[in-house]
Amino acid sequence: MKFLQTIYLLLFLSVTIAKAQQKFTRADTLRGSITPERAWWDLNHYHLAVEIFPESKSIKGSNTIRYRVLSEQQVLQIDLQEPLKITSILQEGEKLDFKREGAVHWVRLKKKQVPGSFEELIVNYEGQPKEAIRPPWDGGITWQKDSNGKHFIASSNQGIGSSIWWPLKDHPADEVDSLMISVTVPEGLMDVSNGRLVGIDLGNGKNTYHWSVVNPINDYGVNINIGDYVHFGEKYAGEKGTLDMDYFVLRENLEKAKVHFQDARRMMEAFEHWFGPYPFYEDGFKLVDAPYLGMEHQSSVTYGNGYQMGYRGRDLSGTGWGLKFDFIIIHEAGHEWFANNITYKDVADMWIHESFTNYSESLFLDFHYGKEAGQEYVRGTRMNIANDRPIIGTYGLNQRGSGDMYYKGGNLLNMLREILNDDEKWRKILRGLNQEFYHQTVTTLQVESFISQAFGMDLKPIFDQYLRDARVPILEYYYSDNQTLSYRWISCLPNFTMPVDVEIGGKKLRIQPKTAWSELKVQHQGEVKVDPDYYVGLVRMR
Repeated sequence: MKFLQTIYLLLFLSVTIAKAQQKFTRADTLRGSITPERAWWDLNHYHLAVEIFPESKSIKGSNTIRYRVLSEQQVLQIDLQEPLKITSILQEGEKLDFKREGAVHWVRLKKKQVPGSFEELIVNYEGQPKEAIRPPWDGGITWQKDSNGKHFIASSNQGIGSSIWWPLKDHPADEVDSLMISVTVPEGLMDVSNGRLVGIDLGNGKNTYHWSVVNPINDYGVNINIGDYVHFGEKYAGEKGTLDMDYFVLRENLEKAKVHFQDARRMMEAFEHWFGPYPFYEDGFKLVDAPYLGMEHQSSVTYGNGYQMGYRGRDLSGTGWGLKFDFIIIHEAGHEWFANNITYKDVADMWIHESFTNYSESLFLDFHYGKEAGQEYVRGTRMNIANDRPIIGTYGLNQRGSGDMYYKGGNLLNMLREILNDDEKWRKILRGLNQEFYHQTVTTLQVESFISQAFGMDLKPIFDQYLRDARVPILEYYYSDNQTLSYRWISCLPNFTMPVDVEIGGKKLRIQPKTAWSELKVQHQGEVKVDPDYYVGLVRMR
């Protein structure tokens, strides 16, 4: 047993040392922190107007930024990544001086900035944006053609940042309150972006599509999708009334999409049940064909899963249940609640997006196929967990944590449901999160506090262990005599404690292990079995 404990300690130390040795640059700080030049102004509205030139893979446009002044400052930070260039910045018709430092532009304002006032900047820019090589993971613009030789173009940029293709305040803590996006494309192509289509300008061999978003939107959720699209849709009778569900697909995909996209309605039924009303009725819901796997762009979810069930035809759980739904439709649309409605203030808290949305997959199965289907699925995804480093990343540096935020995070949430042992109360907690933090940016501590208060239990030791440590706790036990069971948690933080449901000799009970030994009188010795919905280890000392 001491050998096992030593191995776990060495693993923990190696991960900790590796993280400590990771070097961050000034550029990381400028991207990931609320700098003084970002803190004094609050976003109100963007009007992004951009023209796309497919043949040269270039763009040209402007972003009009309306903001509210919070305090007296004269320098602000605008982000735009190379090789794109800002050609001019204007306020009230006057050109402003700015200095570039990598992706950051320090803009010196001439007009006195008065707290409480609303001001506007117009940022003009142009160039060839970074081309996405492996979207959506590396980010940039994807330039492809469909099977008919028509241009098929899209943006995807969650990790690398929206400033890879347009100028803005590129930090998640400040969501813009509303957005207009106007995209000009060659005649014969259509742009589909976020929100509702409010106008089309035709002529001179090109078309401009104007899309309006009236709800707050995170910057990485803003997208362009350009292609030879055709449209169909449906009306959904939801919790807040009639929801427009629109589908934009390549002409060649229309007939199969009419069948396959029925999963979208099934998704909406399940997630409104579990999470509450779809958060963006005013902007509608869209699924849009994209030349990459997919992404959770707000009210404009992109789809590229090949019109097949599972994840590219594969069941990520190995149970068979993962082939009962199209992974991209269910997972990416689940982000409308956790990512687009409730959004992290810092990328380090990305688990808020991915853990809940990973868990939504099992809740979809639960709703349509029964609880055990969902439980089997989430347990099956454990084969994808690495336990390599903590799920929460480093704050202020645009640094996310382990990819375990998906499968380990989903299993953490499922385990909390088992600890609570009240499914209706659990559903109220999930819906309550979306109500309490409606259209807000949040921190992990806010989410933890809300769930703990709703539980009526201090969950900090559990969150600390599963989010801030890489190890999986192990329930260790032995019998000191025929009727005395000794047990404790090992491979965990010093103050870890968590109830766990076990079976001993056919009898089910809940015990409360700590890191110190506890004892329990039993009728006779027997193997201890842990409820399989707890993501823990188990070892018996001989």
